[in-house]
Amino acid sequence: MAAPKSRLNRVQPTLGHSSRLALIGGALLVLAYTALWWLVRYDPGLLDRLWFLPGIGVVGAIIANASGTGGGVVFVPVFNAMRELGTMGLDPIEVVAVSMGIQAFGMSLGGLRWTDRLYHQHPPRGLEARTLPRDYWMVSGAVLAVSLPAMLATQRLLAFDAQTVLLGYKTFSVFLGLALIVATWTINREASERTEISRIDLAALMLIAVPGGAITALFSVGIGELVAFYLFLRHYPMVLCVGTACVISAVSCIAGLIWHIDAGTVQWEVVMLAAPGAMIGAFLARPIALWLGARRLKTAGGAWIVLSACYLVWLNWS
Repeated sequence: MAAPKSRLNRVQPTLGHSSRLALIGGALLVLAYTALWWLVRYDPGLLDRLWFLPGIGVVGAIIANASGTGGGVVFVPVFNAMRELGTMGLDPIEVVAVSMGIQAFGMSLGGLRWTDRLYHQHPPRGLEARTLPRDYWMVSGAVLAVSLPAMLATQRLLAFDAQTVLLGYKTFSVFLGLALIVATWTINREASERTEISRIDLAALMLIAVPGGAITALFSVGIGELVAFYLFLRHYPMVLCVGTACVISAVSCIAGLIWHIDAGTVQWEVVMLAAPGAMIGAFLARPIALWLGARRLKTAGGAWIVLSACYLVWLNWS
């Protein structure tokens, strides 16, 4: 149901472009990144051997922040493939640690870029709708309130068979990605975007936040992917779908990284090389997503999830 006109007028975003939040936040992230060079130990020789990682950071962050699915959907398959090929010998837990470290920079900047867009939306065209700031922060806050405790508890208290969980989760992702593509080109193709988050959808998001948080603890990806895909399937505006997923992924990765730092599982050379590329990719992702448009973005995001999931399932079986 559409919101009353007077209500929409009270939350009308400012028109025009802005990157103020991203520029201010980006400056703070650059300071934090610079501090790493003084605070952590690293191997200069390993930095030389991993010269290609900034490029992976750029590509991963563009995909992650344009679709809201989180950088883990790129970094986990790539780093697993590099381990299998003997290029870089990271253990699975170290793959999760460096993925969270890279995303702490990239997803944070991406979340700021989408939040800028929230307050500077253009007039909706055709079947599009505006995202209400209240809905944006309600979704982000409600999901994090449930997913963060689940993620932190999983890191500290529970032990899973990671291979079995990965197989089940990525098999589920294949069906989820296919469902998103099918829905985009069938039932949602000529439907108007929803103008307000419904109570049932908010409850569903909080429900999936429990397994989403636990899965994020194991693979550095999960909660952002699930939130973005659920909102896309329910046909909400792009800013709500992608922006909230980026914010949730950023906060989750920062919080999850703390445990890995304490456990000493972070390969800092990887983070130090890939993080600048991730920030560049995150800054570029929003205009790329808006240029693609909701339909092509959903299709591309669904296809990537299906392909990366199939690859990880194949690695698990082989």
